Amino acid sequence: MTNADARVGRRLDEELNEFQRAENSPDYRVDIERIRFSPYFSRLSAVTQVIAQSGAGLAVHNRLTHSVKVAAVARAIAMNLHRDEGPTGKLVEELGGCHPVVVQAAASAHDIGHPPFGHLGEQTLDRLARDRFRLREGFEGNAQTYRIMTRLDEYDTHGVGLNLTRAVRAAVLKYPWRRSEGGDRRGSASDKFSMYAVDVADAEDALSAYGEIAPGQQTIECSVMDIADDIAYSLHDLDDFYRAGLLNQATIAGEFRAWRRDLAELRTLQTPAIKAQNRAPGHSLELLWRRLEHRDPWIADSDAFDAAVARVSDEVVDGLLTVPFDGSLAADRSLARFTAEWIRHLQSSVEVHRDPAHRSGHVSLNRRAWHEVAVLKFLHERFILDRADLAVYQRGQASVLVRLVDGFAAWLDDPHDVRRAPRRLIDLVELATEDYLGLRSERPELLDETSQTELHRRAVGRGVIDYVSSLTDAQTTHLDALLSGHTERLWDAGQGL
Repeated sequence: MTNADARVGRRLDEELNEFQRAENSPDYRVDIERIRFSPYFSRLSAVTQVIAQSGAGLAVHNRLTHSVKVAAVARAIAMNLHRDEGPTGKLVEELGGCHPVVVQAAASAHDIGHPPFGHLGEQTLDRLARDRFRLREGFEGNAQTYRIMTRLDEYDTHGVGLNLTRAVRAAVLKYPWRRSEGGDRRGSASDKFSMYAVDVADAEDALSAYGEIAPGQQTIECSVMDIADDIAYSLHDLDDFYRAGLLNQATIAGEFRAWRRDLAELRTLQTPAIKAQNRAPGHSLELLWRRLEHRDPWIADSDAFDAAVARVSDEVVDGLLTVPFDGSLAADRSLARFTAEWIRHLQSSVEVHRDPAHRSGHVSLNRRAWHEVAVLKFLHERFILDRADLAVYQRGQASVLVRLVDGFAAWLDDPHDVRRAPRRLIDLVELATEDYLGLRSERPELLDETSQTELHRRAVGRGVIDYVSSLTDAQTTHLDALLSGHTERLWDAGQGL
């Protein structure tokens, strides 16, 4: 079998119909359409990106619009690499290729594993999975994405999920290792990962088509998707917060000016002292630099960071943010131009490396753009995500998830009423049971516990987490209200499970 043939291989062979065969790259076109027609993809329209859709009129991004834009940014980068006939194009082909449709499919799918309430939901479900059900792998949005594609979202055959090609499955493996295996690759040992133990065999099959890609490294197509996600996240969240009037120009300008003014003094301080005063102007920006320098010494550069701060300060802080968004057509045009120019700039800043640094992919942003994206992200991480009012709101969302997980677990543990539990919840528990028993039989070394009782406990836990994480924000609050018995009026309105 040729390398190209290996890339289009599926877990289960299938015959394409005449309409599918009429397409260019039919195997990959089939994949992208299966993803786009998936109910898991559709639910992203009702999953919060960072702020609720009611927060800024009609234009706030949700996970679906974010994914669509990531796909557009990724396709443009992939097209440039795919068409390159020089040394870069040859290197890309040697490393397995960069097909634009594969990249689009991966970008479309990359967020389908994200649970209700964004990253707050991810952290809460991770804690519940480990504490309530002793699932040492917990919950991770990227790993959940892979599990959905390859197991939970069945196309028409049991056991193979959407039955996607190896190329697309591999392109979604953003962190191609299990929890605790990342080490010093692209995430800490307890941070990001893209596969649970029960999904390792499928992931190994997908990556087997890329003999030139080292273990623990992304494929070219995955790296392009990853960069596009960073670009879209850094700019489209900025777009949302600007439209919503949440970015206080004076406060942000004070941070940037104080950092530049007090830089010499800040550099003399120990990091704990800066953390203790992180609310003082300039200190948070200095902490950002120290975090980059510590985590990414392979690319972090003080001159490049200084230049990135200067550019963001000039174009965003003292440019875009000086004129509040008023909802006018002129304001829309101005914001659209700003975003488009930055996207073009970052798309043109992509490099390909045969031997990337251990915390980078084969495809990466150049040093200048890498620092610029870090500073752009800083704007919303520091001035939005750290807001006290958001923290209060998120604690309430976390409580909703805790009640739901505990409520469904108790329902499954009730011998008198378990038969009336949601059918899909029961199906997901049965799938997880099948997975854990199969893993005990075929790869017991991947389990820390193999007793029947413990595996059943974990299967119930994984099934509950799979079920709750697949809900939309509204479904989550609705089900919580129903299970707590506080919304009889919902039944009067014709709403139910």
